[in-house]
Amino acid sequence: MDKSTIVIIIYIAGLIFGALVLDIWSANTSPKALIGIGWTALLLVGLFLTEKKDK
Repeated sequence: MDKSTIVIIIYIAGLIFGALVLDIWSANTSPKALIGIGWTALLLVGLFLTEKKDK
């Protein structure tokens, strides 16, 4: 399995965890919404690093 695929699977699992357990996407906007933004930023950094190491 490719490293970038593993990073994406971890990202999706984190989104599901955030949606079901942490209730990030509730109607109330709060600092919890920043967790989703941070998680997406970590995905982008992870994808960048895995692609950089492949070259």
